Amino acid sequence: MPRKKKSSFKFNPEKLKKEIIQLFKNRKKPLLLREIYHFLGVSSKERPIIRSLVKELVEEGELIHVRKRRYALPEEESVVRGKLRTHPDGFGFVETEDGRTIFIPPRKIGKALDGDLVLAKIERVAPKGPEGKVLRVIERKRKNIVGYFFRRKKFYFVEPEDPRFPFELYIPKKRRHGAKPGHLVVTKIVQPTSEFGIPIGEVLKDLGDPEELSTHCLAVIYAFDLPYQFGKKVKRELKKVPEEVREKDKKNRRDLTHLDFVTIDGENARDFDDAIYVEKRGKGFKLWVAIADVSAYVRKSSALDEEAYLRGTSVYFPNMVIPMFPEKLSNGICSLNPEVERLAMVVEMDFSSTGKMQSAEFYPAVIKSKARLTYNKVKSMLIDRDKELIKEYKRLFPMLEAAAELSQLIRKRREERGSLDFDIPEPEVIITQGEIENIIKRERNLAHLIIEDFMIAANEAVAEFLTEKGYPFLYRIHEEPDPNKFKKLLEIFATYGIEVDLPSELTPSFFQKLIEEVSQREHAEFFNMLLLRSLKQAKYSPHNVGHFGLASTCYCHFTSPIRRYPDLVVHRTLKRALKKKKPPYTEEELEAMGKHLSERERTAEEAEREVLKRFQAFFMKDKIGEEFSGIITGLTAFGFFVELEEYMVSGVVRVIDLPEDIYKLNESATALIGQNTGKVFHLGQKVKVKVKDVDLKRFYINFVLS
Repeated sequence: MPRKKKSSFKFNPEKLKKEIIQLFKNRKKPLLLREIYHFLGVSSKERPIIRSLVKELVEEGELIHVRKRRYALPEEESVVRGKLRTHPDGFGFVETEDGRTIFIPPRKIGKALDGDLVLAKIERVAPKGPEGKVLRVIERKRKNIVGYFFRRKKFYFVEPEDPRFPFELYIPKKRRHGAKPGHLVVTKIVQPTSEFGIPIGEVLKDLGDPEELSTHCLAVIYAFDLPYQFGKKVKRELKKVPEEVREKDKKNRRDLTHLDFVTIDGENARDFDDAIYVEKRGKGFKLWVAIADVSAYVRKSSALDEEAYLRGTSVYFPNMVIPMFPEKLSNGICSLNPEVERLAMVVEMDFSSTGKMQSAEFYPAVIKSKARLTYNKVKSMLIDRDKELIKEYKRLFPMLEAAAELSQLIRKRREERGSLDFDIPEPEVIITQGEIENIIKRERNLAHLIIEDFMIAANEAVAEFLTEKGYPFLYRIHEEPDPNKFKKLLEIFATYGIEVDLPSELTPSFFQKLIEEVSQREHAEFFNMLLLRSLKQAKYSPHNVGHFGLASTCYCHFTSPIRRYPDLVVHRTLKRALKKKKPPYTEEELEAMGKHLSERERTAEEAEREVLKRFQAFFMKDKIGEEFSGIITGLTAFGFFVELEEYMVSGVVRVIDLPEDIYKLNESATALIGQNTGKVFHLGQKVKVKVKDVDLKRFYINFVLS
């Protein structure tokens, strides 16, 4: 039925777009433009508006243009929208938002590049999964191409360092901009083809000598399009930010400067989001968690706020940080530095003698941290009983002992409900005077656990309070695992004698028992890694589905607003809820924010992994011929990946470098089997390897068996 009211949509295109999409959902078939006009009751004057919006929806991938000038919803035509991931061998995969993966053969990728947002049509479902072709590129995600600038005869070219760009760029003289041959440069494609049959490019920036670590950090920044410089608007706003807390800033805040708050962070940390204070009260405990009140200085929709939202998160490389906020905020007025007053949002919690939270209160406050402690110092006092340190911090030591006691009680309760702790070691790159000295396993001690436990408790308390008050905000959610994916994992486990019956429901408690079982076995870290890979990734959403990994029914991120934008969103919401004012964000806004911020988090993680890969290659470059022990952590048709025991470094043993035989991957992809000798290389197997070579252009570390 045509609607009776017309024209109100003219000034609300977003609302009308939703109306158009809903029309397609209701009609459940492709529609002509004139049919859209008819069903929406559009006048002839309003038709150009509808045409324009339909065109926008097509460009955004929300609608597709199908046969005979009709339009349809992508899903009705087996069309999906997702990110393209390409392989150096030419094929690719489209990863959709709902977790599906569609294989794209080389000839069907078209002009799409790695990282592009694309529309792909599923053409068939093979035994290994759906296959299809790229229909079109919705958005070019990779704005820059980083590569090696070189001269061939009289002409200049750039060889992309990413093998997923299988072409060179021709750089005309007028587009060189002073770049030096041999340097890493940032380029963009300005024309799809040239006299050489390859794209024409332009040098945007000369990054410098590829022998320098700092050059590679810049290369990753540009390759991942990470904003790392602050613009004029941000700098202008920054001038208005005070250097220290003023009297007027303390208005309507509780004065907690008398309490012995401390910060506990890593040795090299410079921004301190959180401070803690604990008191024993009879048989129970009182815990204060103070979090830097960034929202007091960063107003919604300001230039500082918009820049922070664009970044989404701080990005951490071994030798530098790309902060979400400028240093004046992140290391200055918002950082809970020792012996200076700072504004904070406080979560005050009462716990029973068994670690059960009995009540929680939230309020803005002024605090003064009494010490900047490190994880190592706290561990030295509480575990090693270092007398000198205990004497130095004698006023704080009883509080730290109470904190350790409460932490263990909270952790025990969380473990009882099924919270997962994989305890997979992370690499730490030790750099001395610009050179990589070592790559070791990052220590995780009692002090780390204290902060972890207290931050999780504060995050849950805030999430439960806002949920109870009915305020929309961003939850940190972690969905249940895919049973089919987990079933394949159990098949791998069975090959190692770990027999597990697939339960009717995958619960955190089931995973927890499985982690306990594999932790008793050799290579427990490897099995934990496989279990972790079987889980979905956590993300941000205004819809609460719980947090599977923490076995939490209600969870959010609140405790790191200096380095994570979602935490700032929660701070603003909490402040409004405490004042019983209108929520700062609608559910629709939060939906879009959750997707953007989850994507920024993934990008930051990928960039951090890429820098680590480069640094690992640099670390191993002078170890050619040296022998190491390792464990096989991955298998492909071309070889297997080995993680070294001596260092947190992994490389590959290629099939062509194995003893004379033909090796083939078995069906479950758990072993490479020699067709003549029957020799087997399987996941989790210990091997001795030698470093054969290190490719400092592609950052491959190649091993051979020794």
